[in-house]
Amino acid sequence: MTAGLLLAAGAGSRMGRPKALVHDDDGTSWLQRSLDVLRDAGCDHLLVVLGASADEARALVPDDVRVVVADDWATGMAASLSTGLAALQHDDGEVALVTLVDLPDVGADACRRVLAAADGPTSLARATYDGRPGHPVLMGRDHWFPAAATVEGDAGAKDYLREHGCVAVECGDLATGRDVDAPTGGQQPPS
Repeated sequence: MTAGLLLAAGAGSRMGRPKALVHDDDGTSWLQRSLDVLRDAGCDHLLVVLGASADEARALVPDDVRVVVADDWATGMAASLSTGLAALQHDDGEVALVTLVDLPDVGADACRRVLAAADGPTSLARATYDGRPGHPVLMGRDHWFPAAATVEGDAGAKDYLREHGCVAVECGDLATGRDVDAPTGGQQPPS
């Protein structure tokens, strides 16, 4: 069983609103697009972590997706990751594919490539883009509790991944892996 873990709790201060509430030009919410990517990549069940404007964002989440709220979301990405990994402890999944809501060009193909590195509960792999570490990140169950216990601030799990021999999976031929932090022509306010 593979869990898809979407981190979407931040306030999006540079964006001007939480990224979980942003929509593409065609009206698709970033939240829905990101969940579709995880589903299309082969994740068996999905979990999304919300925080800022959680009630508004929850309305955009399909009924078959589990929602948890990171009450301490304002302390940084680590709060979202810790909340999500803690919630997965009660699931039957062996691995989790973790990604962010603000990666519009990272599609299911990059997620599938990282998932292909799965080798049971000890798995630890992450996408790289021209050698630059990014998302998605694959974490086997054996890493969920230790990673959640050590992450802090906005650094997420990068130190944990580096210290525990995370496998790099090059995806630069599939996407840039860049997150979008500010509004552009292709991002619309929620409808």
